[in-house]
Amino acid sequence: MRTALTDLLGCRHPIVQTGMGYVSTAALVAATSSAGGFGILAAATMSLDELRTAIADVKRATDAPFGVNLRADLPDARARIDLLIRENVRLASFALAPDRDLIRRCADGGVLTMPSIGARRHAEKVAAWGADAVLVQGGEGGGHTGTVPTTLLLPQVVDAVDLPVVAAGGFFDGRGLVAALSYGAAGIAMGTRFLLTSDSPVGAEVKRLYLDASVTDTVVTTRVDGVPHRVLRTPFVAALERSGRVSALTRALRHAATFRHLSGLSWPALLQAGRAARHGRNLTWQQTIMAAGTPVLLKTAMADGRPDYGVMAAGQVTGLITDLPSCATLITRIMAEAEDTLTRLSKLH
Repeated sequence: MRTALTDLLGCRHPIVQTGMGYVSTAALVAATSSAGGFGILAAATMSLDELRTAIADVKRATDAPFGVNLRADLPDARARIDLLIRENVRLASFALAPDRDLIRRCADGGVLTMPSIGARRHAEKVAAWGADAVLVQGGEGGGHTGTVPTTLLLPQVVDAVDLPVVAAGGFFDGRGLVAALSYGAAGIAMGTRFLLTSDSPVGAEVKRLYLDASVTDTVVTTRVDGVPHRVLRTPFVAALERSGRVSALTRALRHAATFRHLSGLSWPALLQAGRAARHGRNLTWQQTIMAAGTPVLLKTAMADGRPDYGVMAAGQVTGLITDLPSCATLITRIMAEAEDTLTRLSKLH
């Protein structure tokens, strides 16, 4: 299936695997890209050296194109972009919209850019700055999310920008791919669906929690990192919701200190990242500190297999997923379902 997205990224199918911290490892990215989708490596929770190693691991496993997800607010963001340029990585995606200079730096080095956005005005801004595509996530998506559902946000953005638009939030099968294309999108992006594959590094017990969840078993909370975050509803998350301001700040400081140790950042560098994160956003310093410690909560659940002491980002679509196929099986199935759906629609009069 050829679309503006497959032409841009060089992949066979218009299906993107999003960059999920501690989930989108080199193995998952290579499995996705090898199967004809487009895998994105989650670098926001990696040090620069870890990112360098992960890129090498992907390139050893496949010669298919792939991308890297970056945090625009990290002090070494430019060094990471320079690494992508040297390694001929196809795409830089951004969870937080990059500034004009970062987009230009990527463009000058031959790296495509695809910011994730949650509002039409954000899409218009990054399009004017020279982004090559935008990923639009509706409110049902996992992780950081807004309040507008995909079915309302997607057509707004498609009508507003002359770029390939990738639809995210609520997608898991071929019917959804066809629906996104009918709105004018050039493809779909999936996080939770790729998390729940046999190629995902997430432990079996954590995957079981996702598979057992219903569409109402996620919650949008600000107690993880100070901004709306859709996660699985668990006793730990319920405790976060009940915690007071003092205990929340104490916990945030502890997690920030742990992340500083894991990332190798100095305290001045961590504070610099915090100031960058606050720029243009209405965040208090407590929210900034909470954001700095969030990777620890994700690592505890997703990498260490301790959901009782961490959080699990999850889209509502988790309630519709019942199996753990390989990436190759999943992508093949989605494309077959899409073809069947298009055939059925062609018979309507």
